[in-house]
Amino acid sequence: MAEATSNIEFAHRVHEHDHEQAHDHQPGDRRHEWAAIAEAVVLAVVAIATAWSGYQAAKWDALSAKQYALNDTMLVLSQEKATLAGQEHLYDATTFNGWMFAMNTKSQALMDFYRRRFRPEYREAFEQWIKLDPLHNPDAPPGPYYMPGFKDTTATEAARLTKEAKDYFNQAVESREIGDRYVKVTVLLATVLLLTALSQRFRLLGPRVVVITVAMVLLLIGTGLLAQLPRAAR
Repeated sequence: MAEATSNIEFAHRVHEHDHEQAHDHQPGDRRHEWAAIAEAVVLAVVAIATAWSGYQAAKWDALSAKQYALNDTMLVLSQEKATLAGQEHLYDATTFNGWMFAMNTKSQALMDFYRRRFRPEYREAFEQWIKLDPLHNPDAPPGPYYMPGFKDTTATEAARLTKEAKDYFNQAVESREIGDRYVKVTVLLATVLLLTALSQRFRLLGPRVVVITVAMVLLLIGTGLLAQLPRAAR
């Protein structure tokens, strides 16, 4: 935004200089008057384009910062869920091992105790696993955790949050790149201002027209680039 503001202030000063210099030419010199009009139009368009470019650059930078912050938040949440998923997996393994020990010692009360302590989603997978007669069926999965229908909701949530964090990071990088492209256009518009100021230094019409023509070509390129860039949502 500082670059955009300086460009607008410079355009205002150049316009004042152009207004003062207009009095140095004879009233009947129409060619110089048309050159001055062209310079005034260029300055007006540059001022508007610079303001818009600076505004969009600031909006995209703010959006990028917000997306980076959301990425950090999602990463923290995903790590919390991943840690909890690991703890739950350890708990499932511990209670299952306890049940296996109770089964080997033929302690029905202890088997029932561990069975009641299974987490609901793990208990469901356990009941399906038992129906396969794993003690005599070599094709049965090694344990309830490996049953096709078993879903670790906490681990699934951790994976979802990780993916969401990655999406926010990619969006933040893209938003930052778009903001940088707006800044580059602002720099191009500053070149147009420089050429416009330079054209007003020439008293000969030929060089003045050449320089202002180059400025107008660069201005068309700059405004064309602005039209192609995406706009930040309000």
